[in-house]
Amino acid sequence: MPRRSTSARLAVLLALLIGLVCVPQAHAGQSAPAVTAAGTFRNPLNTGPDPFLTYANGAYRLTTTQGGSIRIWSSPSLGTLLDADPVTVWTDTDPARNQHIWAAEFYRFGNRWYMYYTADDGVDDHHRLYVLESEGGDPTGPYHFKAKLTPPNHANDFAIDPGVFQHNGKLYLAYAGINAYQHNGLNIAPKANPYTVSGNAVALDADGGCPEVREGPEFLNRNGRTWLTYSTCDTGKPDYQLWMLSLPDNADPLTPGNWRQHPGPVFSRDDAKGVYGPGHHAFFRSPDGTQDWIVYHAKTTASNTYGNRTTRAQKIGWNADGSPDLGSPLALGATQDLPSGDLGNGNYWINDDGRSSGAGQVAYQGVWNSGTGCAAQCFWSDDHWSDRAGNTATFTFTGTRIALLSVRDTGNGIAAISVDGGAEQRFDFYGSPRTGETLQYLSPRLPSGKHTLRIRVTGEHSASSGASFVSVDRAEVYTD
Repeated sequence: MPRRSTSARLAVLLALLIGLVCVPQAHAGQSAPAVTAAGTFRNPLNTGPDPFLTYANGAYRLTTTQGGSIRIWSSPSLGTLLDADPVTVWTDTDPARNQHIWAAEFYRFGNRWYMYYTADDGVDDHHRLYVLESEGGDPTGPYHFKAKLTPPNHANDFAIDPGVFQHNGKLYLAYAGINAYQHNGLNIAPKANPYTVSGNAVALDADGGCPEVREGPEFLNRNGRTWLTYSTCDTGKPDYQLWMLSLPDNADPLTPGNWRQHPGPVFSRDDAKGVYGPGHHAFFRSPDGTQDWIVYHAKTTASNTYGNRTTRAQKIGWNADGSPDLGSPLALGATQDLPSGDLGNGNYWINDDGRSSGAGQVAYQGVWNSGTGCAAQCFWSDDHWSDRAGNTATFTFTGTRIALLSVRDTGNGIAAISVDGGAEQRFDFYGSPRTGETLQYLSPRLPSGKHTLRIRVTGEHSASSGASFVSVDRAEVYTD
């Protein structure tokens, strides 16, 4: 329980008598941490899965799987990607390839960008690989369709997750698809140029700790080797994880025996931090080129589900033997330093107990429950919740936009949310399975200045829910 002074206890007692609950004090033994908001950020970066991110033309460029299109989010700071508005760079009218558009990746070769992706006609086994070409040097396009990527020995076979790497001055296509080892197994084919496959694909017999898949191949080259990291197990499972192969410089990637298997996973679930199924990743460099980072998706639930996969990023290191050290996934909401060379932002957080790293606070009307039962599922391991109609939580903040993150649960109901006393919008906080730190609401862009966000408990819930609770956890404030 929070430690309070005598005057603070009297203030709370008075507030209870008039139906108001004051903002809680800091937990015993803690004070509001000194955070330099301009130099830090918190995940998630995006609510979608299968991320690919690079820094180009003065901004981070992120794409995630959207299903019916390819979108790119652009931001000068990593910390404002969740706040960024997407640009749709591709939709398709060809019925053979305009559905289930997944896992796009884009690379610059010469003065053009090439967008690699997978799509089908509505039938999963009809997934094939495609590439777009940009009209100029802007990674957000416009793009035009360039080619279908078809290794001759797998021209009519299932294929997903295309990626491209250079080795000894030559280009190669890596992807997941039919091979002798898995329905989704690792394959590598030579390329004559960024949009032409020039020979048969070879299959890699890669370990993975489970039988299902070897997918999402990504590459790093350093210390005399090319490091191939890939995802294993089904992405809906909490044990989705990353494994690794490596290839010496000057060795032929099309000779499977040249690849050496690293024993065991190199990036996997961390139950203590509430992170499950981390995978389908990519690597990017900091703006000044001095740091290596991983971007990946993960979940806040141990349930087998394809939902709740959100995009996150963190810095990686290098081991003494020259191999990449991916570490372990950080808790969603953990405060991290921005990449080196990132110009920063004025973002800050407001916790449900009133602590804030900036000019923000929260006040409650009515009696709300509070506690630490949500542990790793919540920011600072605590949240507030209520099912009493008319109760409100009001965030006061200075900035241009605010995001509200909290637990979704099978006992959650409908909240009415308003900004600056305006019209209310209804949002259903119900979720099955239960998930922590879920983006419930992102406000419209506001004039720079002081604003309020009010969450009102309606006491209502959908037919699927068993109760009408509304959870309040973290607010992320943007000042861009």
